[in-house]
Amino acid sequence: MSTQRLVSPSAIMRQAALLITGALILIPFVWMVSLSIKPPGEIFRASFSFWPQQFYGIENYTKALTEAPLPQYMFNGVFVCAIIVLLQVLVCAPAAYALAKLDFPGKNLLFGMVLIALILPHEVLALPLFILGYQIGILNTYAALIFPYIVSPFGIFLFRQFFKTIPDDVIHAARLDGLSELAIVWKIMVPMALPAIIAFGIFSVVSHWNSLFWPLIAVRDQSLMPPPLGIMAFKNEEAGNDYGPLMAASSLVVAPLIIAFLCAQKWFVEGLTGGAVK
Repeated sequence: MSTQRLVSPSAIMRQAALLITGALILIPFVWMVSLSIKPPGEIFRASFSFWPQQFYGIENYTKALTEAPLPQYMFNGVFVCAIIVLLQVLVCAPAAYALAKLDFPGKNLLFGMVLIALILPHEVLALPLFILGYQIGILNTYAALIFPYIVSPFGIFLFRQFFKTIPDDVIHAARLDGLSELAIVWKIMVPMALPAIIAFGIFSVVSHWNSLFWPLIAVRDQSLMPPPLGIMAFKNEEAGNDYGPLMAASSLVVAPLIIAFLCAQKWFVEGLTGGAVK
């Protein structure tokens, strides 16, 4: 005897809200991809159709890759984001371990400062960071794009929450085996917190790959520009009012983020929910 499972109205409403929200988020990306394969004459038509009457994708993507150093912009983005994530993990993991598992004077005060730093927009620090970068001579270099992001309050907070879910008995056993505190961090805590590190890495890469404000004032050399700043230069110097190549360049810049998220979404969700267990 088969039974049919009834779906409650509240569940239908939730699913409908999720579908509508997802559609609203995807519409600009679908439009961007559609414009990237259209000839100039079809871009500003009153009626919208995703697939063009005349396919112009090869021409637009060829222009995006050849008329501006888009591969160089994307290399800059990959290099800068990779170094930032690596340095952030090296700095944030020990700091989070200290806040999660060690007892010392001022611990709560330091954690409160981390929480305060979470609510401060990074743009507030742009002027003092610019002056500091000028004084130490790192402006218009890769270091100018990396240095301001080495310490991540969000990374410290996320790792601390995940580390707190690890039983203290594991720490005590490692100390009895003669491991130092730093060895405990890198040999025990970090491997166990790999989902949190992957989730943080995705957040960090997306944030810095899409960053425009700080690179706009930190670098001027075109060979150092990350993708968003490079697209601005491409629009001003090459594309002009030809939005097909511009949308093609934007699609190429967004594609690595989508691929990376799809490949790591399992660990992304696990890393975000792991710190909420305790």
